[in-house]
Amino acid sequence: MSDHSAIEARVEAMLPARRGHFRLESGHHGALWLDLEKLCYDVAPVRELAIELAKRLEPHDIQAVCGPLVEGAYVALFAAEALGVPFLYSEREEGRNENGLYTFQYRVPAALHAAAKGKRMAIVNDVVNAGSAVLGTLDHLQALGADVAVIASLAVLGDRALAFCDDRNVALETLATIPNTIYNPLDCPLCDKGIPVTNG
Repeated sequence: MSDHSAIEARVEAMLPARRGHFRLESGHHGALWLDLEKLCYDVAPVRELAIELAKRLEPHDIQAVCGPLVEGAYVALFAAEALGVPFLYSEREEGRNENGLYTFQYRVPAALHAAAKGKRMAIVNDVVNAGSAVLGTLDHLQALGADVAVIASLAVLGDRALAFCDDRNVALETLATIPNTIYNPLDCPLCDKGIPVTNG
């Protein structure tokens, strides 16, 4: 097994997954739910993987790292420590709405606004699926005058992250890519089958 495959297997083994019919934070529906609240229960493996992710960020010449609360910020903090750069975080708030999707925004606290301005930054998260947290954080950091060069995560589910990073001209770094499909609730085959939907 190659080093990359071994790391990918470690990441996948750490993600507590359930199958069913779930409404995601973004408003999309999907058959996969990750109980990420459990991710950092055992700290050492997460720190080790965050350090590995930080190595992928080194070529991007990052001056600061920002992570969306909650679990993504822990990964971001470890990565920032490994890179020796400042750490910022973003908090979820009500406010965005794109046809019923992406109804939350993510904002950096006011006390950290000046620390973001003019910095070449990485957004680091635990897992990126529809991208609600990282896209909300990206929007706010750019509004603050930050240069977001890269979005990084322990794992990426499906192909949406690559698509929106290409669209926004931001690099994508990840330790694991896991196949996954999410649906607009108006076109959800799980809804069509009458499978009850839950919020995870």
